[in-house]
Amino acid sequence: MSTESKKLTTQEKALRINLSKAIYGSFAEIGAGQEVAANFFKVGGASGTIAKTISAYDMKFSDAIYGQCDRYVCEDRLIQMLDHEYALLPQRLPDRAPQTRFFSFADTVEILNYERTNQGHGWIGLRFQLHPLSEPNDCVIHVKMHDNDPLQQQFALGIVGVNLLYGCMFVSDPDQIMMSMLDGLTTRRIEVDMFRLDGPDFKHVDNRLMALKLVRGGLTKAAMFGPDGTVLQPSEALYKRNVLVLRGRFRPVTHVNADMLLTARRHFKKEPDVDKSRLVVLTELTLNDLASDGAIDEKDFLARADVICSLGQTVLISNYFEYYRLTDYLSKITKGKKIGLILGIYALQKIFEEKTYENTRGGILESFASLFGMNVKLYIYPALRRNSDDVITLKDFEEELPANLKNLFRYLMDNNKLEDIEDANISNLHIISDNVLAMIRKGEVGWEKFVPHKVEQAIKEQSLFDYKPVPPVVVNGVSGNGVTVQVPN
Repeated sequence: MSTESKKLTTQEKALRINLSKAIYGSFAEIGAGQEVAANFFKVGGASGTIAKTISAYDMKFSDAIYGQCDRYVCEDRLIQMLDHEYALLPQRLPDRAPQTRFFSFADTVEILNYERTNQGHGWIGLRFQLHPLSEPNDCVIHVKMHDNDPLQQQFALGIVGVNLLYGCMFVSDPDQIMMSMLDGLTTRRIEVDMFRLDGPDFKHVDNRLMALKLVRGGLTKAAMFGPDGTVLQPSEALYKRNVLVLRGRFRPVTHVNADMLLTARRHFKKEPDVDKSRLVVLTELTLNDLASDGAIDEKDFLARADVICSLGQTVLISNYFEYYRLTDYLSKITKGKKIGLILGIYALQKIFEEKTYENTRGGILESFASLFGMNVKLYIYPALRRNSDDVITLKDFEEELPANLKNLFRYLMDNNKLEDIEDANISNLHIISDNVLAMIRKGEVGWEKFVPHKVEQAIKEQSLFDYKPVPPVVVNGVSGNGVTVQVPN
């Protein structure tokens, strides 16, 4: 809950907006999102805020107003609505422009159907000015609704809409705007799994960081952004796609991480039930992997995001510590499409440790039912045995398993749930990311050979992970670090 608005109810927020003479705009709601404008009418004084409300419920009417669209509950339709409605305000109300902060609110929503066979969700957006005659900003969110009653979903959506308009108009801190979305609600009712804030007044906002804060703040369990930093809505980006996931700290990305992605992708594409044209590769950061001493360093997070994005990878941030929770989440989105997880051999050891599931009612069998019950396969990358140059593979792993788990392991192998990555580049297995990070921070020479070239470039160009270029000390044309240097005349 936001600190600035926690004392205000939904009705009080709506009334404060209505009583502000400087805020004026329109509401456009498609589908089930009919409760937002209603909140402003109910508290009184709505004529001071609302220039127009519109509900284009029929698809043909909607297309006639906003243009053709393949899907109606999607971000593209929301942007069409904002473009159309906001342009009308200064066009039709030029006399109000010098003293008015215009806004256009829009939502396109699907609530629980009569048979209760769908997931209620919606796109909500606001185009708004912070100052009269200024260029507008956009705030766009996606919500998933969890109430079991359609009417309750509508009421909850109405609260979110008021929170969005109030936050953007009266709260200056982007973090507080985001956290205020669920004022008066809980994540048992509404989940915000995408948040984007941009415009001339919010150039300082990094929406990748906002994605992290969505998960850290408990508004959702997972959030995504693409290689270009654009935040993505997971259910839309991964719907009915084959997903391959590598979890790691990526601090920084090393040749080992890159080889895990490349080799596992080759194996995954060979699966008969994988559609190569609908394959998405994700690099996943969990809150546990991001936290150091219980705290998350935002600068460090952005450094990791930058090096991952430099390789063209899509990032998933999640609060699913256990792999079986991650696959359960992804399976609901991908609708049964094959999912691949890339694991090192030591990560697989933790999955097979029974003490990991002491607080799970069904123990290891219950968690394995979720992890492997759906169309999931694990691709296991080899590792060096600790304090040795011996390479450990699934064969070695099986030999070292406790006797009571060997048959369970063999069942998974026989049913194609586990596969060795046999073509791994074992010459890189000695690379440890913590050691590489220490070299970068100490300004030591030679760390570059342990990371992909694009990662090296990103680290040096953006001074990531506290990197500082070391000026060479020239002695007889040779620098102190052994690199020949051209000395100008």
